[in-house]
Amino acid sequence: MKAGGFRSLVAQPTGLDFLNALGTPGHRGSEAISDCDSLLRWIEERKLVASDAIASIRANASSDELNAVSAEAKALGAWFRDFVDDFKGKPLPPSAVDRLQLLNGILVRDAQIEQIDIRDNLNDRIAGSGFRRSTRRISRPADMLLLPIAQAMAELICTADFSSIRVCEGPCCGTFFLDGTRKRTRRRCRTGACGRLKLSALV
Repeated sequence: MKAGGFRSLVAQPTGLDFLNALGTPGHRGSEAISDCDSLLRWIEERKLVASDAIASIRANASSDELNAVSAEAKALGAWFRDFVDDFKGKPLPPSAVDRLQLLNGILVRDAQIEQIDIRDNLNDRIAGSGFRRSTRRISRPADMLLLPIAQAMAELICTADFSSIRVCEGPCCGTFFLDGTRKRTRRRCRTGACGRLKLSALV
C-alpha cells in the first residue's frame, strides 16, 4: 500500500473492496473512508472517476454537497455490508431482489443524452457522412461519485458466486474477499498477520 493509499486485496471485486475500505465495525485497525476527502481518494485510486473530474468536484462542489455525498456513500455501504453478510457463503436466491430497492434507486439516476455533431476526423466517414452520434452523461457531483460504486455493487450481485464470498477469520480483521481457490478452503485474507495461511488453503 502506498503512503496515504488504501489497501486492496489482489483481484478482489470493487464492490467488496469498497466495503473493506469503509472499515469493519467492531474490528480495530480497519481502514475507513471517514469523510468525503477519503472517499474521493479511494474513487480516484480505483480509477472509477477520471482524475480531472475529481479535481473539478473538489474545486466546485460545496462542503455541504460533499458531506451529503459522503453520508450517502456510507449509508449505501452499510446497506451493502448487511446484504453481503446475509447472503455470503451460499448461492444468491432470487428473493434477494426484494432487497435491492436502495441500490436500484441510485442506479436509476444514470442519465445520458445523445447528440449529433461533426466527426473530429472527417476522413473517418461512415456511409459518406461526416457526422456522428455521441453520448454525454448528465450528472451532479453526488451522482458522479455514487454511481460507479453502485455499479460495482450491481456487478458483484449479478456476476459473483456468493457461495465463494468469505469474511477473513483472522483476529481483528473481518475483511470480505472472494475465495478463488480450487477447493474453496481459504479462510483468511492475505494481508498482514492474516496472510499466515496453511499452504493447503491455497490449493
